[in-house]
Amino acid sequence: MMAARKPSDDDIAIKVRGLNNCFGDTIIHENLDLDVRRGEILGVVGGSGTGKSVLMRSIIGLQTPVSGEVEVLGQPMVGMSDEETLAIRKRWGIMFQGGALFSTLTVAENVQVPLREFYPQLDKPFLDSLAAYKIQLAGLPADAGPKYPSELSGGMVKRAALSRALSLDPELLFLDEPTAGLDPIGAAAFDDLTLELQRALGLTVFLITHDLDTLYAICDRVAVLADKKVIAVGTIPELLKTNHEWIQEYFNGPRGRAATGAAQRAKTAAPDKEDA
Repeated sequence: MMAARKPSDDDIAIKVRGLNNCFGDTIIHENLDLDVRRGEILGVVGGSGTGKSVLMRSIIGLQTPVSGEVEVLGQPMVGMSDEETLAIRKRWGIMFQGGALFSTLTVAENVQVPLREFYPQLDKPFLDSLAAYKIQLAGLPADAGPKYPSELSGGMVKRAALSRALSLDPELLFLDEPTAGLDPIGAAAFDDLTLELQRALGLTVFLITHDLDTLYAICDRVAVLADKKVIAVGTIPELLKTNHEWIQEYFNGPRGRAATGAAQRAKTAAPDKEDA
């Protein structure tokens, strides 16, 4: 049996080495290492307080680590000049937890915010056209554009935030708890949309979630944060072979067993759908 090929640097979209983060005397990350492969959907899980969002913020430059190295698309993020930071930021899109839409702007205007920042020369008709395209790409109706976030349902707010994250045609997509607060049908629909966009656009997706159904449905691999670092990365079957207490409780608890059963049923039913 041939050994699995070790990914080269060209295969790695995000590389984190020896990351240390703390707030006062509280250590969040200690010598954390992580690789995110190009073209994969990586799920990031961990208990409350393990620093999942802090890790994402460290990667995108919103959190300055105490020490460590972070590379995104081959570029070192620590110590970058403003010009270098601007160039790399054009290559990713971010959907923050809760959407983080500007309440005083319409959906279309929210989508246009990154476009106006990076391409101030674009005229209004072109911006309107681009925004309309991104809104539909995220699965929203065309009439969502002139609405304000307060006029949208929770699921529509999520999609509006996603459309803004897609505004710059990113290579990397960061999603922080994208299905939190959605009912099971809405969460499954968002998962399907994420997978469809990832495949169609060739995206690399860094996805923070607590949703076990999401992990089983769309994630290629899962990174587990515990003990101030990434303790394991792999497919769910690979993770289930580890003996770490948190991993076993998370994936083999009642919700984990339910998600496993649902995934197995979906896999069994897939050929029937193709035959129909």
